[in-house]
Amino acid sequence: MMTPCVQPDKNHLWHWLFVLGLMLSLLCLPLSAKQLSGEQIDEILYHIHTYYVEDLPLSHVKKDNFSELLTQLDDYSKFLDEHELEALFSAANGRYTGLGIEVEEVEDGVVIVGTLPGSPAEAAGIEGGDMLLAINTHDVKRKSIAEVSKLLREAQFSTIQLTVERANTEVTLALRRQEITLRSVSSQLLPGGIGYVLLSSFNNHSYHDIARHISMLNSHLGEPLKGLIIDLRDNPGGTLNSAVAISDLFLQSGTIVSTRGRFYDANQRFFAAQGDILNGAPMLVLINEQSASAAEILAGALQDNSRALILGNRSYGKGSVQSLIPIGNGTTALKLTTARYFTPSGQSIEGTGIQPDVIFSKQVLLELDKDAIMAGEKKVRLTFVANLDKHWREAEQLLQNHNLQQ
Repeated sequence: MMTPCVQPDKNHLWHWLFVLGLMLSLLCLPLSAKQLSGEQIDEILYHIHTYYVEDLPLSHVKKDNFSELLTQLDDYSKFLDEHELEALFSAANGRYTGLGIEVEEVEDGVVIVGTLPGSPAEAAGIEGGDMLLAINTHDVKRKSIAEVSKLLREAQFSTIQLTVERANTEVTLALRRQEITLRSVSSQLLPGGIGYVLLSSFNNHSYHDIARHISMLNSHLGEPLKGLIIDLRDNPGGTLNSAVAISDLFLQSGTIVSTRGRFYDANQRFFAAQGDILNGAPMLVLINEQSASAAEILAGALQDNSRALILGNRSYGKGSVQSLIPIGNGTTALKLTTARYFTPSGQSIEGTGIQPDVIFSKQVLLELDKDAIMAGEKKVRLTFVANLDKHWREAEQLLQNHNLQQ
């Protein structure tokens, strides 16, 4: 089994630190010619010409029409200033300095969908469903996530006042930024010797954390798990290294994922090393429309290798790979789409997502409430197990058929 590397060499193209997560994309603003010097523009043009996943005609591009070129790049290609780059590395390493709110853009602006455990937002009483109205004195109604993120980053004071609308009432709360440890893995032992692992994102610690949680579940049970459920619902992704390493935990052999791009190092194929942490116990994987990028790599690897039965709804469909390229002295960087990734069967999920083996209705997904499961609510856990019980035989048969073909 492989261990992902975590430290980039800032003197070279950080082509192996592939940033896949939707959440990380929200940390950065789109490229803008106004904020760049002439030297930076020349450097960025060179990197786009050399590394961008599509061959763009750059011969006619000059500094005065640079902005026109930027419109031809995908939404995930960004210029990162010093603060954004630091935030991205922190997130990849499981740390984040901020308020700890999870947001979603809706027609009327930005709504808070949740808070990170142990965050200032949780402590202040921010709730899922709160509509963000103002940041300090700035009205943010009908603003985009990018505009809201910029205001939060540029706020001058360590204490930030958020005004939200809750049940038709305006509430103003004071929050102080702090460093938050992003816990990406949590687990529960369910009835019948079944392990449940909730993977909320992929960072450079997730591989070790999953292995540790599975070891703890085995210890609590007193014997190896009878089966494992991995919940990837609402997982926005993370680093490619982490997705590959976690997939390798459960596979005895076979392809995990491949990437294809225009330069040599963008074309890679990742294989599983011998060794299955579950020793062949059946697996179920839950996905939904917000399971993206690295989550889709894991689901696709387990599905195409017949290692797990995939349940839920079609995933998000983010099949592109981003590389970090240092600009200037390395305190800023270009996050550029340099490759597409493909599941072991050769399928690109860009725009289409992973199709589950079993589609669940919205009602069933509501009954499979991950927060209630993690809270240890007995009734919910029993309902959860009952809803999934009939699928274990399918997962076992899938694995048996695959082993017979080897």
